[in-house]
Amino acid sequence: MSGGPVGVGVVGTGVISAQYLRNLTAFPDVRVVGVADLDPERAAAVAAEHGVPAAPDVASLLATPEVEIVLNLTIPAAHAAVATAALQAGKHVYGEKPLALDPAEGEKVLAEAASRGLRVGNAPDTFLGAGLQSAGRALQQGVIGTPVAVSAITQGPGPEGWHPSPEFLYQRGGGPLFDLGPYYLTAITALLGPVSRVAATARRARDRRVIGSGPKAGTSFEVEVPTHVTALLDLASGAGVAATFSFDSALPRHAIEIIGTEGVLALPDPNTFTGPLRVRHPGDTEWHPSRSQAPPPAAAWASWTWPATSALAPPTGPPAPWPSTS
Repeated sequence: MSGGPVGVGVVGTGVISAQYLRNLTAFPDVRVVGVADLDPERAAAVAAEHGVPAAPDVASLLATPEVEIVLNLTIPAAHAAVATAALQAGKHVYGEKPLALDPAEGEKVLAEAASRGLRVGNAPDTFLGAGLQSAGRALQQGVIGTPVAVSAITQGPGPEGWHPSPEFLYQRGGGPLFDLGPYYLTAITALLGPVSRVAATARRARDRRVIGSGPKAGTSFEVEVPTHVTALLDLASGAGVAATFSFDSALPRHAIEIIGTEGVLALPDPNTFTGPLRVRHPGDTEWHPSRSQAPPPAAAWASWTWPATSALAPPTGPPAPWPSTS
């Protein structure tokens, strides 16, 4: 890497690029050298909106010496090809999920990087954030005792109601398992360790969907992948996981709860894992509003939110003692 700001080249200027570019342009140690897309006009418009240069095409961006890392925001079907091209151009790669459409393709990408001494990173990186780091610290300190079970659920009616071009989310490499599942599975394995066994079912409720917004509103498209996945996972640590990933539900819900022998830990905003954690112990009738406020009375069961303000700052003190139930 260079001694100054790290040069980043962005490939793909779809909906998710706006969030990445807002963040990338906010940090002084990162410099967006250029953005590129199969649609040069869209790339130019996105570049202008965020005040960064636009490259005429992907090849030109990859040939730019100042680009040290390529941010791969293409559709899943193009992830491996774009990553490989970037590595062959001598660039490190960070990509959106999934790394590739199947394990064999992903292994080829990693082998290419290893042969060139380059690095590959991939979303989601939320386990590095304050929310999951604080959750890990809370579990290590025994706030809920020994974790024995996890409930993970992300469900809703699907992204076609708001996304202007949702077709790729229903093609190979998409669907709720690959689009939203990585946030939940990454959180679970980062906090509790690897999976040892899986049993799952996958179904598709409808063979066609209709785009609900944007210039293509009213257009129907084919669904290629399962849109409702349920799974039971055994973790090597001994905990069990019940997980649901669905684009077919009329009742949106997004949650992870880790159930322990002495309480329950609820993770905040499971797609981003920002905000305070919530803890409830046996006998509590509600989540305590904030650990930063006055502690509960000594006679009450301890229950609080765990501040997630920094991945490095330790918690502000040990949990309040639990009363005896004898």
